[in-house]
Amino acid sequence: MIDVRSMTGKAYNRAIPKARFQSPTRRHHMEHIMPYCQLYYHLVWATRRREATVTAAAEPVVLDAIRWKAVELGGAVFALNGTADHVHLVAGISPRVPVASFVSQVKAAAATKFNKRSPEEPLHWAEEYGAMTFDGKRLPYVVAYVERQKEHHAAGTVIAVLERTDEQVGGGVVREPMAGYNESGETVWWEEMMGME
Repeated sequence: MIDVRSMTGKAYNRAIPKARFQSPTRRHHMEHIMPYCQLYYHLVWATRRREATVTAAAEPVVLDAIRWKAVELGGAVFALNGTADHVHLVAGISPRVPVASFVSQVKAAAATKFNKRSPEEPLHWAEEYGAMTFDGKRLPYVVAYVERQKEHHAAGTVIAVLERTDEQVGGGVVREPMAGYNESGETVWWEEMMGME
């Protein structure tokens, strides 16, 4: 077998075709190469027909299953909350897992776990979901919004775009007005980026 771990440059490149099928080390090495990424998602989905299935008694089971599956898929859960008819999840998702697959799997895990415990009143999710990306600077605000879901719904202070689970008027992409480009704006942006870790 060829050990490609200590090879560099041309020797590494020449060895790869030979090692591809011979060395589990090569496969293991490639599975752990990951570029730097900072991918934050706000995900929201509802129960089928907005049925109030996620009761106070059911919520711990449902949210625990979502959290467990998200972590199993390589995700990082920053916030998880909801109401009786929908769930919000703020998570970092590995670029190796398509968002649609991630959402499908966490929804399935939660429904399966809940339905094994309560087959007389099963939990079914609606097919659609909402997904928005945002930067690390906004992470604390999105987390705070999700953590206070019940309060926002009781007070009527929800942010409509963060509650969307389907394509409404205007299509599925939310467009914000473009900020004008100028040198002073570039300086502010540059300073903000330099301040990020």
